[in-house]
Amino acid sequence: MDESGRMIMGHGRVKMLQTIHRLGSMNAAAKELRMSTRAIYGRIRITEERLGRPLLVRNVGGAAGGGSTLTEFAVFLIDCFEQLNHGAEKETDRLFEETCAKLADRLGD
Repeated sequence: MDESGRMIMGHGRVKMLQTIHRLGSMNAAAKELRMSTRAIYGRIRITEERLGRPLLVRNVGGAAGGGSTLTEFAVFLIDCFEQLNHGAEKETDRLFEETCAKLADRLGD
């Protein structure tokens, strides 16, 4: 979230970028994710504006076809997001074991 509470990067946007990266196309990603190309484009464009940096290199279609590739910055953001998310999940598991599992044991008595 930015300072105004607006979405910058989250699970949905990471999944969109990962799918575009894997398939090489925003259109193909939209089909796989069951979204419109316009919806994906809009969300990514908003994220790019809020970050002030491009996330995609868009190649216009034609005889050779178009496609999209991720910028190095986008790949970095995905990696960073995944590391943070993994750390948060590990901490949540630890806190659950520490707090909720003990409470469950007490309630079982």
